[in-house]
Amino acid sequence: MATRDVVEHFFGMLGGGADPEDIAMLFADDIDWDVPGPPSIPWTGRRSKRADVAEYMRTLAANIVPEENVDDVEAILYDGDHAVMLGRFGRVALNTGRRYEMAVAMHFQVSGDKVVKFRLYEDSFQVANPYAE
Repeated sequence: MATRDVVEHFFGMLGGGADPEDIAMLFADDIDWDVPGPPSIPWTGRRSKRADVAEYMRTLAANIVPEENVDDVEAILYDGDHAVMLGRFGRVALNTGRRYEMAVAMHFQVSGDKVVKFRLYEDSFQVANPYAE
């Protein structure tokens, strides 16, 4: 499967509310995953296994109001086995009800039909503030 196919399938599954275990199947058994941010944001940090992807999705969902999500994919750029998504996210913190919005970028590296590297670049300061009680 081409990089474009894998990445478009990923976004289709996210937008369609797919089960975290199914989304995780798009990732290799061993992955290089990083979502930089402070430890106060429970879904940030490094991960290295496919099961970690599903756990990330479940942790994120447990901390936001899903029906308030705004995901705006502005562009996806492809270069060989790499893809970069540029866009905007809007979320509502479940514990405080406060909304935050920000520009984001996601970097994917695909090998065969699996994502082997993933980075989410978001403003972790903007994310952390709405969760602070």
